[in-house]
Amino acid sequence: MEEKLVITGGKKLSGELIVAGAKNAVLKQMAAALLYAGPVCIHNVPNLADVYSMLEVLEFLGARVKFKDSTLEIDSSDISGSFAPQELVNRLRASFNVLGPLVGRFREAKIAMPGGCQIGARRLDLHEKGLKALGADVKLDQGYMIAHAPKLKGTRIYLDLPSNGATENIMLASILAEGETVIENAACDPEIVDLANFLISMGARIQGAGTHQIVINGIKQQDLHSTEYTAISDRLEACTYLIAAVSTHGEIILRNIEAEHMQATLSKLQEAGVIIQFPDSRTLYGKAGIKKLNAVSINTGWYPGFPTDMQAMITVPLSIANGTSTIKETIYEDRFAHVNELVRMGADIKVNNHVAVINGVEKLSGTKIIAPDIRGGAGLVIAGLIAGGKTEITGLTHIDRGYEAMDQKLRLLGASIIRTKNISGESSNEENIKEEQKLQNQKIK
Repeated sequence: MEEKLVITGGKKLSGELIVAGAKNAVLKQMAAALLYAGPVCIHNVPNLADVYSMLEVLEFLGARVKFKDSTLEIDSSDISGSFAPQELVNRLRASFNVLGPLVGRFREAKIAMPGGCQIGARRLDLHEKGLKALGADVKLDQGYMIAHAPKLKGTRIYLDLPSNGATENIMLASILAEGETVIENAACDPEIVDLANFLISMGARIQGAGTHQIVINGIKQQDLHSTEYTAISDRLEACTYLIAAVSTHGEIILRNIEAEHMQATLSKLQEAGVIIQFPDSRTLYGKAGIKKLNAVSINTGWYPGFPTDMQAMITVPLSIANGTSTIKETIYEDRFAHVNELVRMGADIKVNNHVAVINGVEKLSGTKIIAPDIRGGAGLVIAGLIAGGKTEITGLTHIDRGYEAMDQKLRLLGASIIRTKNISGESSNEENIKEEQKLQNQKIK
């Protein structure tokens, strides 16, 4: 049965949170575990719907998995095949990253075309180009990418754009290729670096991760070994809760962060008037330094530019800021799906040619809205926190894919937010009170 979030806006958020592990790092490490015919262990794994979807893919392939208390154990000793069906892969785009390790280990794979958030075209031709350059025969047939590679040989591969997924799949396929592979114009996101470090901990030979040139020297299957690895923290979750707090004129302490991964977002928030301090290397303190934030101009871009995944969230405080802000989306053409819902809440935003022009208004008003995707959904939650009156948000399956217990964490900060069944569009006041009392008693470790 569909659920909804019910938010009563106007509460100032204050408190501290421990940031969860990075979803976009962990999912790729889970795929990488398929390379090694044995057990690996990953710590700091977030409890997310996407993680469970990836676990289903791994189990379908024959891996044995155990997930408890943020620790994930994967044993790929008995992988039974290299086929991943559409009904599994279509739930989660990151599951397409099993293509590289399966081709690398078994020299063949048949993987359904990926699903995930509908935020615009995300090219698969670069994955195909990379595998073909390594020596694989690749074809598309009835919704599947099918690859055969009697032999993989290292080469130099130039990517037309620094695609994260293509960089990861080529890296994974080339670990067990013969000779040296050089990926030019590679993505250099922190999650790419974390994947490389995970692979290195398994015995891989990789240099240059975090730059636009990654060099992989191929090794033999027997050179891989078991590993125990701790994933980086989620920069997107950290910035989401930071923006939520400062949007309500509150303050927040975030622990378990990597500040160097968040610089583009933090810089724009400081430009808007947010005070940010670092009590230590793993802790961030943030609060709004002025009553109304200043307008800013933002261009999303490949890392280390302003992340496309953060534009939906930062749009919200800018919608009630002083002056006119602009956000130019340069990565995905359909990344403004949240704007229509914000306009329904009273925001003055116009989108033309992938540019959002945001005229700050006095306030937003609560209403019934729908989360269009993971990050758009998070942005709408923030909008509900600052809006007058009550906001009801459905489409929570999107939010659950990227945020661990979001409603519980926001309640710890003082938000008035409950998660309840959306029975015929309404729940009784008594049901809401009982749900609120129950959830208030829950603790987040």
